[in-house]
Amino acid sequence: MIPVLRSLTVVVMLATWLLPGCAGMPASSVSASTESAPAVDTLKLQRVVMLMRHGVRPPTKAQVVPAGMNDKPWPKWSVDYGQLTPRGYDAVKLLGHWDRSHWAARGLLPMNGCPPAVDIEIAASSKPRTQDTARALLEGMAPECGLEVDFPATPDDDVEFHPLEAGAMPIDADEALRAVQALSPPGGMQAERVAHARGLALLDQALGCTGTRAQSGCSLAAMPAAIVRNENDRPDVGDPFGIASTVSQTFLLEYLEGMPMSDVAWGRLSRQQIEELLEFHSLKFYYEGRAPYVAARAASPLASRMLEAMLDGPKLTVLAGHDTNIADLGGFLDLHWKVPSYPRDDPPPGGALGFEVLADAQGNRFVRAFYRSQTMDQVRELQPLSAANAPAYEYLPIPGCASLCPLSEFEGMVRAKLVEPMRRKPGA
Repeated sequence: MIPVLRSLTVVVMLATWLLPGCAGMPASSVSASTESAPAVDTLKLQRVVMLMRHGVRPPTKAQVVPAGMNDKPWPKWSVDYGQLTPRGYDAVKLLGHWDRSHWAARGLLPMNGCPPAVDIEIAASSKPRTQDTARALLEGMAPECGLEVDFPATPDDDVEFHPLEAGAMPIDADEALRAVQALSPPGGMQAERVAHARGLALLDQALGCTGTRAQSGCSLAAMPAAIVRNENDRPDVGDPFGIASTVSQTFLLEYLEGMPMSDVAWGRLSRQQIEELLEFHSLKFYYEGRAPYVAARAASPLASRMLEAMLDGPKLTVLAGHDTNIADLGGFLDLHWKVPSYPRDDPPPGGALGFEVLADAQGNRFVRAFYRSQTMDQVRELQPLSAANAPAYEYLPIPGCASLCPLSEFEGMVRAKLVEPMRRKPGA
């Protein structure tokens, strides 16, 4: 179930999307630039900037849930905790091959051979899984071309992908807590727990916390719920939803890794039930990344870098990061997407939130936001991607701007939201 507040938001957004030539604005507010916007097929694709989630990985730590919550050991993985798996690498490599053909067909990159090094910039976070994801994308996109991946030397230097953890952004814990609590429905997080009772009970079933075991304190459905304040950081959604998000994401990753269904959630869930439980992942990001106060502080460094790349960067910029980064950027710009088989606003492994910069014959530039992602089975089965079997590619309304948003207007919107960091990346 979706809380009342978010249900109303969905209804309002659907209504605004139906208005001609405009996203997130009443018909009377359409600007002159909207009315005179050129046809998309007359524009030249000038630049693309993408923020991408890493590919398939195991859990980031051995203790997926508190001790005693699961009644069976977790399945074994082929790599260490939190690292990109070989299948994850191969799935991203397939994405890179599709991206190259897609951008080449639209005139951004050459169809064959190595693109000029100045035309592509690939960067990753300080985490090895994002760096390996970036390398996999390059191997699919420009194999044996010697293109390098840029990344911070240490986690402390990672002020773009992990700005709050690196202490690079100012944040008031009390103000952040109030902002996040304001997102909750009437009745607060206890009402949210009631609304998601079915999903929590399904997770209890998958974890083996039923019958007499449920009396031992392992039950997610029985846990009280509350947003948790964190000093010098954003609040988190707290339990049971934090655990529910981690567990549901772990089941998804087992599925994407191609494990036998007898190993995915210990054989206790169907594919459809795994999809249903992903609501907890998007719920976590709704609370932790959608409050404007928090999103501005969490997303500003990457949003600033992406804007500069759109204004004066190479033809293609790809930033390989984390689902948190994408969720924060979505909250920062109030962007929404829906990948098939995933909940609304959920960032799948390998998926990317991006921007196309297009120009007309007079040099006027426009922006379109998009979301690109493989489907679950394209990853699980390592399906080759082509025009006949393309990944999901969805254009997203940019609230406050036309469907073809003038780059100058987009720049003004972004700069108005940016929060000045206390510390920038080395060399900036």
